[in-house]
Order: sequence, then structure tokens, then C-alpha cells
Amino acid sequence: MQAATDRPINVDEYQQSARERLSKMAYDYYVSGAWDEITLHENRAAFDRATLTYRVLRDISSRDYSTRVLGRQIPWPLFIAPTAFHRLAHDDGEVATAKAAAAAGIPFTLSTMATRSIEEVADAASGPRWFQLYVYKDRQATRALVERAVNAGYEALVLTVDAQIWAHRERDVRNRFHLPAGLEARNLLAAGKADMPQKDQGSGLGAYVQSLFDPSLSWSDVEWLAGVSDLPVVIKGVVHPDDAVLAADHGAAAVVVSNHGGRQVDTAPATFEVLPRIADAAGDRLEILMDGGVRRGSDIVKALARGARAVGIGRAALWGLAVDGQAGVEHVIEILTDEFERVAALCGCRTVEEIGGDLLE
Repeated sequence: MQAATDRPINVDEYQQSARERLSKMAYDYYVSGAWDEITLHENRAAFDRATLTYRVLRDISSRDYSTRVLGRQIPWPLFIAPTAFHRLAHDDGEVATAKAAAAAGIPFTLSTMATRSIEEVADAASGPRWFQLYVYKDRQATRALVERAVNAGYEALVLTVDAQIWAHRERDVRNRFHLPAGLEARNLLAAGKADMPQKDQGSGLGAYVQSLFDPSLSWSDVEWLAGVSDLPVVIKGVVHPDDAVLAADHGAAAVVVSNHGGRQVDTAPATFEVLPRIADAAGDRLEILMDGGVRRGSDIVKALARGARAVGIGRAALWGLAVDGQAGVEHVIEILTDEFERVAALCGCRTVEEIGGDLLE
């Protein structure tokens, strides 16, 4: 564990420190977006453009920023979004990230493409856990993943719907991205789909997705997934308000307003920009979550003001993991929740319910 005086003091400093520790291939994989990375940068810029019109002379001596997400009361409107291959950052991988989330009482979302298994994470971390699902052409393998998540005590299924075909990520192509020896997508071992090819040209991950993910995924599959278990289904990858309505129509409990961190459709809108339209369209039929570009506690305040129930962080957690394992992720969460509480209070808001759209007028 790093000495407190040596630790970064914000997420950007964690990213700078992580870059020094990670291999070029790993850092580029985590940080990159699709094609020209316009959406990647716009996710961040959209938050920076928004201004907070704060209120004053309100009694903020007593504050409570807990909220209820998918039936679970959590102390902060924050969750760990799914990201793949945590052992590229630290040998403890997803186990360390899940433990950090559990220590803070916030949900951790385990990726299908994790380097620690569903069961390993469940055994190590007692906090709220969600499982992110990619749908494979082998539907039996897909169903087996769901059944394992249910049996291991995960509380929600997060279906990613914007990545059945892999976008062109030029940094991964240039680096010929692959998993180093000793790392694998552990959740797919039983199905014989854990290994990723190392290609002479191009991205091994791109080749993996092209050969195994099911491009026929449709709304009927959402209904199928909702019927496989009693767990709530969350649709991740929504940027159009009509899709939020369809998600509700087909049995989803929530949507994550997300453009895959700018890694799929380049020039897609920033998630923060489309958030209010989706919240308006969904009304009270769905819980609205979002991710993409979150680097400051003020971003969480702004997202809640535009209609989000909670906000996910992906890369920010990876930077903490790369720098100091579980302790690094815990510190990143501490930084963001402390910033969030200070900004919300300075805006005159004592609860999440008081964080409304008038702050952004």
C-alpha cells in the first residue's frame, strides 16, 4: 500500500500514475476509444461544459446521500461499471476491485470477460454484485453464465447490447492486443472459450468477438433473459430514448445510458447529453443509470440532476487498481464520494432527492 503522502489526490493523477505502471498494450486497451476517439473525449467534455447554478443559505448541517438501486439501499449513488481483464492492471484483478466496492457498500459489476471467475469474486467479496452478460452464439454457454451468476448470489444481470460487433480500436490493432500468458477470460473456461488468439495483425479481442459473439441479439432475447431467472435485467448501451421505452416494454428493470465508454460507435452522443431525454421517455417505468466520462464528484451531481439514479465508473477504478490494488480502488471511490458530498452540499442539496434539474439551468 502506498503511503498517504505519496498517493494521488484525484482520478486524473491516478491515471497518470497508472500509465507509468502498466504495459503500453494494457494502458492503451483501457484508455482507448473507437476510430478517432471523438465520443471518448466528448463524454468528458460534456460534463465540463455543464455549469452548476448552486443555491445558498440552506441548512446543510445534516446530509444523507444514500439511494435505492434495484431494490438495494446503497450509501452513495455510485457503482462500479463492468470492465474487462482486471488482471492486466493487478494480479488480484476483479477480486480486488469487488472487495473495494464491498468496503464502500456500492455495487460491483463483473464482466463476462473477467480474468477472475464469477465464483472467485462471489467468494471474496460480500457486497452487492451484478453480472454483466455478453450473448454468445453458443446460447447454452450464455445460459450457463446466467445460471452461475444466480447460484453465486449476484443481484442483477446487466446485458450489454451495443457490442455484438466489435468496433475498430486503432490502438488495439497497432498493439496486436492479446492476453499475456497466464491470463484468460476465466468465466468461459467451461465452455472452451477462455483463450484469446494472438494475431500477427490486428486485435486478438476483435477476432474473438467476431467469431463468438451473437450478432442476432434482439429484443426477444431481453424477454428470454428476463424469464431465465428472477434477477432484474439491466440493459446497458442505450443512447436513444425510444430504446429505453422498448427496454421497459420487454421486461427490463433499468437501463444504463452508455456508449461503451466511447469504444463502439464513434461520434455517438455523450451519455450526459442524452441522459435527460432518456429519463423523460422512461418516466417511472425504469431506473436510469449512466456511465461514461465520470472523473469528478461534480459529474455525479450533474448526472443525478439530469435524471440518473446512480452513476458508474469504469476506467477510474482501473487506474486505482493499477496503482495500488484494492487500496487504490478504495481510495478512488473515497475521492469521488468525498467530492460528490462536498459539491452536493455546496449546491444546497442535503439528499439525492434534492439534486434536481434546476441546478443546471
